[in-house]
Amino acid sequence: MKFGIGQSVPRKEDARFLSGRGQYVEDIPAPDALHAVIVRSPEAHARIASIDVSEARQRPGVAAILTGADYRDDGLGGLGCHTLFPHMHRNQATEPVAAVALDRVLYVGAPVAVVIAESRNAARDASEAIVVDYEPLEATITADQAAADGAPVLHEHAPENVAYTIEIGDSAATDAAFSKAAHVTEIAFHNNRVSANAMEMRGAMARYDPKDDRLTFYASTQAPHAIRNDLAAALGLPPTAIRVIAPDVGGGFGMKGGIYPEDVLVGWAAWRLKRTIRWQAERSESLLTDYHGRDQLVSAALALDADGRFLALRMRCDYNSGAYLSTGGGVPPMFACTLATGCYRIPAAHVAARALYTNTSPTQPYRGAGRPEAAFLIERLVDKAARETGRDPVALRRANMIRAGDMPYKTPLVYTIDSGDYGALLDRALALADWDGASERKAAANALGKLRGIGIALHNENSGLANEAAEIRVDPAGGATVLAGTFNHGQGHETVYAQMVADWLGIPFERVRLVQGDTDAVAFGRGTIASRSMINGGGALRKAADDVIEKGRAIAGHMLEAGPDDIAFEAGAFHVAGTDKSVPIAAVAAAAHAPNLPPHLSPSLTGSGSFAVQGFAFPAGCQIAEVEIDADTGAIDVKSIVSVDDVGTVLNPMLLDAQLVGGIVQGLGQVVLEDIVYDAESGQLLSGSFMDYAMPRADDIPPIRIETASTPSPTNPLGVKGAGEAGTVGAMPAIFLAITDALAAAGVDDIAMPATPERIWSALAQSSRGRDFR
Repeated sequence: MKFGIGQSVPRKEDARFLSGRGQYVEDIPAPDALHAVIVRSPEAHARIASIDVSEARQRPGVAAILTGADYRDDGLGGLGCHTLFPHMHRNQATEPVAAVALDRVLYVGAPVAVVIAESRNAARDASEAIVVDYEPLEATITADQAAADGAPVLHEHAPENVAYTIEIGDSAATDAAFSKAAHVTEIAFHNNRVSANAMEMRGAMARYDPKDDRLTFYASTQAPHAIRNDLAAALGLPPTAIRVIAPDVGGGFGMKGGIYPEDVLVGWAAWRLKRTIRWQAERSESLLTDYHGRDQLVSAALALDADGRFLALRMRCDYNSGAYLSTGGGVPPMFACTLATGCYRIPAAHVAARALYTNTSPTQPYRGAGRPEAAFLIERLVDKAARETGRDPVALRRANMIRAGDMPYKTPLVYTIDSGDYGALLDRALALADWDGASERKAAANALGKLRGIGIALHNENSGLANEAAEIRVDPAGGATVLAGTFNHGQGHETVYAQMVADWLGIPFERVRLVQGDTDAVAFGRGTIASRSMINGGGALRKAADDVIEKGRAIAGHMLEAGPDDIAFEAGAFHVAGTDKSVPIAAVAAAAHAPNLPPHLSPSLTGSGSFAVQGFAFPAGCQIAEVEIDADTGAIDVKSIVSVDDVGTVLNPMLLDAQLVGGIVQGLGQVVLEDIVYDAESGQLLSGSFMDYAMPRADDIPPIRIETASTPSPTNPLGVKGAGEAGTVGAMPAIFLAITDALAAAGVDDIAMPATPERIWSALAQSSRGRDFR
């Protein structure tokens, strides 16, 4: 089928985006709207002695100024973390946090007031007239500062600044394995903090409807139903009092996966004033107050026997969770721990993590959410172990990887990996990258005064988080509307869901429409996070299609004068088995809407379904990167990246490639460019604009070659495994190890991320071998 599953169908939605017809939150017409501007703390940690808004209230166009005292007096609730699980997250010390500060601020950028005015400029002018008297307190900015004895305490309920702990594995078995190891490789590093920097910055608009006494809330979010529920809880309203609509969303990457203080403030102002209120972040606000990603301090060790077999893994890490736990704040440390053994057979493991409060913006799942941290850790350990023991890094990986015959494979850290052939991924990646020719390319580069390195990384991850629902409505003319609880914000669901319906029901691709992101239209939805949409959303859609077919068989039986059990469905038509009698699905849909339908048949042709994967699916891959480094300047040139991936059934190869490339670029960005930097004492953000926060540009991106070598997953009806995060998970270790491989020739064995030219130049200058590598 031309537009069926497995075809490279261009995205339906591209036509409207490329012609400027996309509609984002800021594009929604609201000529009567008031505008909100947030007054933010310039202090990382301070008491609020007083707030004087008297002059600001007199400024032209000001409708209201709301502060923490108003928030308290209105009895509003706070923002909490929804991703803490008692069996995993221990010693929990968390409480909901108000959307606006009352008597103390905990990070630079924390809201202390919201100004509502007739225009954005009027609100901004009034905000500058608000006088806040701060009494600065000592701030703690990094995880190690927060964990130190005598560190400033951010929350009374967490006297040691620990939000929760995680500890899994077998400590005794791990200790025993280390005690008999022939070699132990140790490592410690910082997985740096980054910002998602979605093309569309966060925004919100709340419209009060006096007729129904409801709010319609427009949000730039990945999870509309979650926003509705959290907003209702904070405002003390039933969820039925709020309708959330997420229009087109220009990127999320996990950062837009949960509610923010600004969402609550906009909804609160609209409900209080009975007016339409809108707020739109500026880029500097986004860099300051978007939930950040990563920021992990980690130390680990890998035990090997005399033959190079892995015996055990030990890992300890501290996560900088920021001033409070975001809604997804329990996820990255959890997955960094549970996936720490990667693609390898490691008999024993013991891992532990702490989430620590600091005076910084909160952190949230960011493309990969702990999975890139896990792959980065284990691949760095394996590479270092190979170097220390004089073994070939490929041979060491091959000797210890989980084999296809081992599947399903129970790891020592909770999970059972469903399927995969890691050897096939490795072999194909080595061939595509011409691994055997790397030494010649290194020599040629060295002769020109450049360092060249090659890095390899096996990676896997878990995908398919939580259940999902979908509905299909076939109209009387034979078109279909898909109502999906997932949320497309760049992934291509509008296209892929149409491919699925065309394939399963024979309805023309161009006549399949997607409805999403509206909590009044879609009954249930988890949104799109964690590479889950095609597993659970696709599984739910498959069940909805089966439901359509089952209902259609009864109607077709009536039309063809046969029993439902004698009706088969194939190629878009219902057939009486063993005869040439048939009726197309469009005719069945028309009959389903007819007024003379017999009473034992339900009117309309619709289907609904839900699906929850049991356990997880485990996409996997092998990435190989090559880099060249100018020894005189430290400049890095990433020459090539090869990625061979097992994502299970491939639904649309073109969109798969786009997802993988996007993920690879974000991984590259963190390794060599991107870094959220705070002043270590004041807590001021030093990378608060794109002048200081380096984003990948077109000329930073090398040729990227992608192939698939997939094994269908047995966990779901489609056999898919997920692909949205795989590129990032593999790119970070592959590119980093290519850099360290290049630097090893000059006597440099480690470098901090991001591996900037300045850091590389300094490391080369301090090396005893310097630039004497030819």
